[in-house]
Amino acid sequence: MYLAHAFGERYELPLPLSVFLLGGTLVVVFSFLLVARRGGEPDAVPVPGSADGQAPPAPVRWPGWVSIAVFAALAACGLWGAQEPAENVLPTVFWLIGWIAVPLSCGLAGDWTRPVNPFAVLARLTDRPGLRRRLLGTADPVPWPGWLGWWPAAVGFFVVAWAELVVNQTAVVPANTAFGLLAYALMCAAGGLVFGAEFGRRGELFTVLFATWGRLGYARFGAPGRPGLGGGLPVPFDRHPSRIAFVLLLLVSVTFDGLLATPGWARWERQIPGNLVLHPGWLAAWRTVAFLLVAALLALVFGVFAGLARRLATGGGARGGLADLLPSLLPIAYGYLLAHNLQYLLVNGQLLMPLLGNPPGLPGWPVRLPYPFDDDFQPRVQLLPSAVYWYVSMAAVVVVHVIAVVVASAQLRRVAPSASRARLGEYPWLAVMVGYTAMSLWLLAQPLVTEAAHTS
Repeated sequence: MYLAHAFGERYELPLPLSVFLLGGTLVVVFSFLLVARRGGEPDAVPVPGSADGQAPPAPVRWPGWVSIAVFAALAACGLWGAQEPAENVLPTVFWLIGWIAVPLSCGLAGDWTRPVNPFAVLARLTDRPGLRRRLLGTADPVPWPGWLGWWPAAVGFFVVAWAELVVNQTAVVPANTAFGLLAYALMCAAGGLVFGAEFGRRGELFTVLFATWGRLGYARFGAPGRPGLGGGLPVPFDRHPSRIAFVLLLLVSVTFDGLLATPGWARWERQIPGNLVLHPGWLAAWRTVAFLLVAALLALVFGVFAGLARRLATGGGARGGLADLLPSLLPIAYGYLLAHNLQYLLVNGQLLMPLLGNPPGLPGWPVRLPYPFDDDFQPRVQLLPSAVYWYVSMAAVVVVHVIAVVVASAQLRRVAPSASRARLGEYPWLAVMVGYTAMSLWLLAQPLVTEAAHTS
């Protein structure tokens, strides 16, 4: 994406990468030992409001109307403005701000987006008995099918992640982004009309996405859980397979994004017989298959280890283990989202300044704003040394894995008959956490750092 994940000069590590990997994994192990010594019974968790960490629907007020107006203006820029992504405000606002920066802010502050999410606002505006009676012949919404679960949101997330990771050069063209968002807006309006509030709770992608990240944030904004960072994690996730798939996709997408950014992946693709991947269509097909395989592999690995953890902790069956431990995967997904996109945010985020001076990127735009809101502004690719990104990323990955160990311990103590059984169930999950810590740090290191020749 124009400056997509453009890394600066690689940082030369003062020690072999294996030392950093070993240090990170040892921190996770030591955190487990501290948690295991603590023991005790889990605290009771108050669960006010609606189920699965989401606040009840709110009426549409003036911020909602403003969000729809802003959305319409952005869509107009995408349709009729310049079609170079770096010259049009829509790709930066959606792919950088909406898809990365807003989720990160929800993970820190809580889900603050409900009043200003234009897609949720559209669904609420069409959820009216009178409108439904005139158009559908009945004032009552269609009951949400139980089998449907959270699949619309999960499939929607996969489609957007696929567009970002597999067909990025096509997806970020302003008109393509605008058409996609407008089509989705119409779908949300239809969903609110037919299914009512239940579509907004389980079908609208961004409502589900921001509410899921909001479990980590400090403020609850009406969602269930305790106040404070991570206060929504003790609230159980819905055990429907679609809900599990949605949370896993948060982790899979950033893992696959990190994999694509490694020099080794690029070399491997160039070595495919016949260079089929050099053709855009074959490349998209190949990466789609790879994305699905990575998703299936991670789901299998986490599912097996979670099932084993539940069996050891409860003495019963392994079924439901992944649903029990799903909250512990959310901090990991957040940490890797931050670590992998930090440089991308700081560099590409600078593009917003000149874009605000000319949102559609048209040469005859009548508004002239002073520097840095004009074409004289040039983003600083070398904003921070690569060493800063490496150490911040490493710290983020290690810290969130430590948090995951603590969260998993609390979750297992809720289902285990005794503290000793819960501790027994923690060992398989610790093993997969240690392995994933090492893999995450290795993936992050590939485009950022290089190893010096260490001699004795």
